[in-house]
Amino acid sequence: MKTSEKIVQMLKTQGPLTAKVLAEELRLTTMGVRQHLQGLEDSGDVIFEDKKAARGRPTRFWSLTKQSNNHFTDRHPELTVQLIDSVKTIFGEQGLEQLIEHRELASLELYLSAMDSKTDLIEKLEVLKKLRTDEGYMASIEQEEDILWLLENHCPICAAASQCLNFCRSELQLFQRLFEGCATVSREEHIIEGARRCAYKIVPI
Repeated sequence: MKTSEKIVQMLKTQGPLTAKVLAEELRLTTMGVRQHLQGLEDSGDVIFEDKKAARGRPTRFWSLTKQSNNHFTDRHPELTVQLIDSVKTIFGEQGLEQLIEHRELASLELYLSAMDSKTDLIEKLEVLKKLRTDEGYMASIEQEEDILWLLENHCPICAAASQCLNFCRSELQLFQRLFEGCATVSREEHIIEGARRCAYKIVPI
């Protein structure tokens, strides 16, 4: 295991530590540990807090950020699939469909509320792009003459969508309902079908 990974593991299991303590446990020089901490800080995995000491200068304690969770096993996809299977078993396909519909309506209400003050299609799309990016979709917008594209470069619900394609159908319906009356929406590229991204074509009416 790399030294930086060992530092991340120690901070995870022991909480905030000083460079001196890390160096002692890893049998390295304090300077060497500080170099690794600097690299982890640059990558956004650790932050520090200077705490006042009884005497002398403040003591610097290092701790993990939320981003550091990328270093640890994530079983969310597996849990998602298990939950979908459980819903099917207990409530049947109809129960799962009701769950998907509830999610779609909740998202529709949220998005419409955020777009409420916007009248221009592009302004509405900008709001949607931000909301979707905040949800983990890494969204962006492109324009080709009169055609607009909402591009989603990541799918945070990929495990659920792979298990149940109705999630994807619901996503498309959600966008179509959002822009009903001012634009038509179609999905031209689809991650689940092997594309690099999901691409939604938005044509003003």
